[in-house]
Amino acid sequence: MKDESHAQSHLDGLRPKDSLAEAHDRVVAGRAADGDPRAFEVLVRRYSTLMRVYARSILGTNDEVDDVVQEAFVTAWQQLELLEDPGAVKGWLMRIVSRRSIDRLRARHEHEDIIDYDPPAEAAASPAQVAQARSLADAVGAALASLPAGQRRCWLLKEVAEYSYREIAADLEIPESTVRGLISRARVNMAREMQAWR
Repeated sequence: MKDESHAQSHLDGLRPKDSLAEAHDRVVAGRAADGDPRAFEVLVRRYSTLMRVYARSILGTNDEVDDVVQEAFVTAWQQLELLEDPGAVKGWLMRIVSRRSIDRLRARHEHEDIIDYDPPAEAAASPAQVAQARSLADAVGAALASLPAGQRRCWLLKEVAEYSYREIAADLEIPESTVRGLISRARVNMAREMQAWR
């Protein structure tokens, strides 16, 4: 009986009456894959800011960010039923926006530098905490900007988008061994540039 009540309470947590905004990615993405537009809206709200920041870091400008993120979400909506692990929807969305951003770069035939972004401060942050967070963000932005383009791109795909080495190699159309070398050098350079923050 105890097992039945536990199972029932678990099922209750998946019922539509409960707030989707608080649900785990696996539940939300699963329902969106089943065609629930409200669930997909939750994914858009949950990840659009991260996707915008990431797209901007690749594109180097805000000019095309909205278009790239919108295209990524259209692709996601059309292909969501193909996602094998709904719990991995965040990484999957980041891969889509990365590919869209790289496609834009290739179409422009140029590779622009990263432009720093100003992350939002926590609501309860003190002025000192806000200043420190901004200083850290500026330092990270400067460190990223100092990296050669190939190192920067690989580092962002690995550390921000959580790509595997194989996925980075496929996206950038370079050998996996090259990706490993670029990321290794990028980590050394980032550590050197960020040494004052240790």
